[in-house]
Amino acid sequence: MSEADRGVEELFQAPEPHLNPRVAGLQMSATVAINDRSNRLRREGREVFKLGLGQSPFPVPAPVVAALRANAEQKDYLPTVGLPELREAVAAHHQRTFGIRCRPRSVLIGPGSKELMFLLQLVYEGDILIPCPAWVSYSPQARIIGREVVALSTRAENSWKLMPEELTEVCQVDPGRRRVLVLNYPSNPTGTTYSEDELAALAEIARRYRVIVLSDEIYGKVHHEGRHHSIVPLYPEGSLFSGGLSKWCGAGGWRLGLFVVPDHMQWLVNAMASVASETFTSTSAPIQHAAVVAFQPSQQIDDYLVRCRRVLKGLGSFVHGRLEEAGAAVVTPMGGFYVFPDFGPLSDSLNRRGITSSQQLCERLLEETGVAILPGSEFGRPPDELTARLAYVDFDGADAVNAADGGAVVDEQFVRTHCGHTVRGVELLCDWLRNG
Repeated sequence: MSEADRGVEELFQAPEPHLNPRVAGLQMSATVAINDRSNRLRREGREVFKLGLGQSPFPVPAPVVAALRANAEQKDYLPTVGLPELREAVAAHHQRTFGIRCRPRSVLIGPGSKELMFLLQLVYEGDILIPCPAWVSYSPQARIIGREVVALSTRAENSWKLMPEELTEVCQVDPGRRRVLVLNYPSNPTGTTYSEDELAALAEIARRYRVIVLSDEIYGKVHHEGRHHSIVPLYPEGSLFSGGLSKWCGAGGWRLGLFVVPDHMQWLVNAMASVASETFTSTSAPIQHAAVVAFQPSQQIDDYLVRCRRVLKGLGSFVHGRLEEAGAAVVTPMGGFYVFPDFGPLSDSLNRRGITSSQQLCERLLEETGVAILPGSEFGRPPDELTARLAYVDFDGADAVNAADGGAVVDEQFVRTHCGHTVRGVELLCDWLRNG
């Protein structure tokens, strides 16, 4: 190799200096990373309890699967904003289910709600307000784009929910500044959610300071009691609904997300669509055709959702109870499939074992028990706060949802029988806490 060739090779082998500085040092998403690591450990022969990645354990409803099969031959590029029939079905569904009045032209379809959130931050110039703990990808997305992130620290005594006075405090500084508040409920990572009155109080502050609310309601249809409220009807002029198929329809890998934007913000839909047309072009055609069925009225899908909610409520109650018995402080989950325990009450015992951060706690737990959970630091909490997110999803969802048919009682015996791997993982975690 000549000296010139060697110089070129060394140039392109040099790490990171050639990367965009907003990307340099960026790590793989923590949820994706823990799933990859868990799978690798399983391939190596380890018993691993996958309580890290928040993937719905339930199967895609049969009518939606049948629709995908029937539309497998769909091969044409669809409109960037989405299949017209799907946009119509989504608009009608959101009116019927959440009381959100919108027109089909205000619906935007994308390959996952994560991609649409990224586009929003790219096209709308404003600070991003993120109540913490928060889903792991909100802040990195803002960093990649170069947006100013304002972390709003919430408190366990308020069930990790954003209080109106906390939002007011931020907005009073430079009241005219453009801001986007990311509000996720039921929450990933805490499992808590807001009442209608609590949302109305936040909507009042957002309206006063002209804050755009990105209302991430991806877990809305798996509220454990089926009583989800949306902020959008309370603040229709300034709220964007974000949802998709991944959490309530068990179709995370299908990658279909949606935004519902206020009718008067067609300029925002147009801007996002313009960027989308230069990046992903359009969302998978067979998936969009199948999704039409997912959003149409269906007693079969409604019954499926009732059974999913009952399983999640029963299992969430079991997990919450076991963690409390082991000494952790944990808020009762109300939706989705997460809890966010604080192991601070056990800090003396954990410190004696050399564990002083949430990262150390999760590393040691995985090494010593095979239980994979994520540290609170990945969700915006201080590194020395001994919090973590546990996703109670490592079980056969098809078996559990079928067993919940016919009004079966989802009690401890049920979850031990049908959600056994999650139960075993939680009990190993609790034993590890007690025996340290």
